[in-house]
Amino acid sequence: MGALDGRAALVTGAARGIGAAVAKRLAADGAAVAVLDLDASAGQSTVDAIVADGGKAIAIGADVTNAEAIDAAVDQVVAELGSIDILVNNAGVTRDNLLFKMSEQDWDTVLGVHLKGAFLASKAAQKHMVKAKYGKIVSLSSVSALGNRGQANYSAAKMGIQGFTRTLAIELGPFGITVNAVAPGFIVTEMTAATAERLGVTPEQLQNATAEVTPVRRVGQPDDIANAIAFFVSDASSFITGQTLYVDGGRKIG
Repeated sequence: MGALDGRAALVTGAARGIGAAVAKRLAADGAAVAVLDLDASAGQSTVDAIVADGGKAIAIGADVTNAEAIDAAVDQVVAELGSIDILVNNAGVTRDNLLFKMSEQDWDTVLGVHLKGAFLASKAAQKHMVKAKYGKIVSLSSVSALGNRGQANYSAAKMGIQGFTRTLAIELGPFGITVNAVAPGFIVTEMTAATAERLGVTPEQLQNATAEVTPVRRVGQPDDIANAIAFFVSDASSFITGQTLYVDGGRKIG
């Protein structure tokens, strides 16, 4: 028996990286998983991997910043998987630049995908969760919420996720719904590879430099984040809500 047997989960931005790792982990724990990305075809490889391992998954295409698209996606999850018990708000983009170079579009795009996307998906999912008197919502924050040069937009969005999480925990707790956030440190993904390119170094050089200043002396992998989320969406965490867990190898210490 898996910890999530009989549960249905929606993971946004699940075509690759952290989202794909989370979708695969939840499926391995027994959940039926809806893999959402901007285009359904992008998430098909994640779905195929889950099905190949004996799990159940479907691919859904939707823009998380579009309310009608997200409402339709959540309705599709309920129609095809029977319910929506778990929501993981993972969809994200970066548009890094120093403030004086950052465009209004850079700001709007990052705040829209991360923060508005989490708002719209959570609002759509909670309607079903409230009726069921059960739900788990986990959103992705970041250590960049604490401030990071060249990421004013991303940092603002990720700290916003933490305030959003605490408020939803207060509002939805009486209905059997817990709401938490996970704040990754440096994780090996396409996004951090793009950061290396922006800094003019190779991904390996950036990883090595980061590992040297991380207490556990390594960088993170997508599975490290999936492990934390798997705990938050299990019933083992039923008395934990409104929290942000930093999964960063100890970088936040001090």
